[in-house]
Amino acid sequence: MSKKLTTQEMGRMSVSEYHQADKLPLVAVLDNVRSQHNVGAVFRTADAMRMERVVLCGICCCPPNQEIHKTALGAEESVDWQYYKDTLEAVRALQAEGYTVYAVEQAHDSVTLEQAAEQIHQLRSSIADGPKTAVVFGHEVFGVQQEVVDLCNGCIEIPQYGTKHSLNVSVTAGIVIYRLSQAMRH
Repeated sequence: MSKKLTTQEMGRMSVSEYHQADKLPLVAVLDNVRSQHNVGAVFRTADAMRMERVVLCGICCCPPNQEIHKTALGAEESVDWQYYKDTLEAVRALQAEGYTVYAVEQAHDSVTLEQAAEQIHQLRSSIADGPKTAVVFGHEVFGVQQEVVDLCNGCIEIPQYGTKHSLNVSVTAGIVIYRLSQAMRH
């Protein structure tokens, strides 16, 4: 029978060690995500994958916030974050910093998550620090704003096979962030 690992056995780093550690050049942009629990979940995923930062836009709630903390469990203290009133401004700023920005959205010319991961992996092989990548996750009902989709460098879609056409934004973020982080690491 398997015995669960203790925190000490897992060798988790402290918040100060996290701030000093190398990060993946991967940024999550939240476009008007209204649920503080979803925001917190993205922070927690960003911490787990040691991402560079989370960018909060529009109606997104910002730390410090008790509801974010309930889900983030302190990750909002380890992961760097920024706030922009306008998501378009955030995307332009990231592109100016050299990021390729993808909207995670179902669109006519979207690529599958697996295709995007393969492209990033191929770039990773030739770029020592990996390709600077940002992914935009949208509002729980309306998704990523069309004008933001228009500004992005492309769209990534998670193939789905059931009767629903969407996943919860924090679930989507977890899937996308995990897969892209694996493509950047291996």
